[in-house]
Amino acid sequence: MTQVIKKARKTGIEYKFNEYENLKALKDYVDSTYDQHYSQTKYQSTDFILDCGHGEGFCLGNVLKYVQRYGRKEGKNRADLLKVLHYALIALHVHDQGDK
Repeated sequence: MTQVIKKARKTGIEYKFNEYENLKALKDYVDSTYDQHYSQTKYQSTDFILDCGHGEGFCLGNVLKYVQRYGRKEGKNRADLLKVLHYALIALHVHDQGDK
């Protein structure tokens, strides 16, 4: 993602919807998940779920969960939207792995 951000800066793209800053915020959020308590071991629970072949449903289910939760739990919580995007990124990974 850092390469995408650097390339956008070099090309002089003027984003209308704050995409540059939001991509950086997403990267910072994803990076922070690797420091949280559930990632202190070599494997996260998501790794086991993916290994069992349930990755797509798990990821899309979590996307739906956090979309529905947005605005209800703790109000319009930016963290819920970052979680939606993070699980969507993992779903893209699962999708790409299936195409190989």
